Amino acid sequence: MDKSPNLEIILIEDDMSDAELTIRALKKNKLINKVVLLKDGEEAIDYLFVRGGYTAELPDNNSRLILLDLKLPGMSGLEVLKRIKQDDRTKHILVVILTSSKENPDIEECYRLGANSYIVKPVEFENFSNAVTQIGLYWLLLNHPPVSPS
Repeated sequence: MDKSPNLEIILIEDDMSDAELTIRALKKNKLINKVVLLKDGEEAIDYLFVRGGYTAELPDNNSRLILLDLKLPGMSGLEVLKRIKQDDRTKHILVVILTSSKENPDIEECYRLGANSYIVKPVEFENFSNAVTQIGLYWLLLNHPPVSPS
């Protein structure tokens, strides 16, 4: 079954340069139909749990991927990850940590909390773009997660 009509990526990133590069790389390779950019942890939680200014019903969780930075203002990416994976409504959403932290305690904690993957952002533009493309190709096209009940 072709999942592409429903693909949505939720990018939780406070650095607008990294966000623009990520979105550009995904669009360049035609890996997405929609990107939702959220700039901090509170906004991400509001969006995912349809509260605050977000009132629209979200699309099927099986067609979504979250790219999550750890270093966010206010609520950290670790706290966002914890909330996502503890809630039955969101725990099946694929979460890829895309961060600059190479710290082993961060890596271990992310996997303990249920992250699906942990990727350190490359510094060079071309390497960053290639990394994002590979993330999109694998998680959106090759990976087949289980279908959770509606």
